[in-house]
Amino acid sequence: MNTHHTLHLDAEALYAGLLAGVRPLITADTALVGIWSGGAWLAERLSHDLGRTEAHGVISSALHRDDFGSRGMAATSGATQLPFSVEGRHILLIDDVLYTGRTIRAVINELFDFGRPASVALAVLVDRGGRELPIEAALSAARITLPPTERVSLDRSDDGRFKFHFERVE
Repeated sequence: MNTHHTLHLDAEALYAGLLAGVRPLITADTALVGIWSGGAWLAERLSHDLGRTEAHGVISSALHRDDFGSRGMAATSGATQLPFSVEGRHILLIDDVLYTGRTIRAVINELFDFGRPASVALAVLVDRGGRELPIEAALSAARITLPPTERVSLDRSDDGRFKFHFERVE
């Protein structure tokens, strides 16, 4: 019996849900910060679709990850770019997939290197469970369950449309 199945997730439909859910969380003092790389794509499109005039930020977890030693500098391809002051701001972190919470922990450490925000909230496209840390999204467009041997990530096509990529990992 083949137990491997591919879950079908419509990334564009989930994005529409994320956009609708994020809208009431945004105030004039909220800064959007996307987590490299899927979260950065989402933050860019959310910023545009919400008609925001302030540029969104991009943040990398690479330098604060607890597995930096094994991942090394190859994991630092996305550099943090925060074109605004973090100090006293309400930050809405955006990511594509929430899993163990380790990336979010690392990103919060990175964020505090730039100042102390008034608050930090998290919105994700997909929450796949499997948390290792007490981190919860304020908003997730979908909740799914995947075995630890499967990874899901967001891809962006040349025309800017989102789709999910599933792969087996050992």
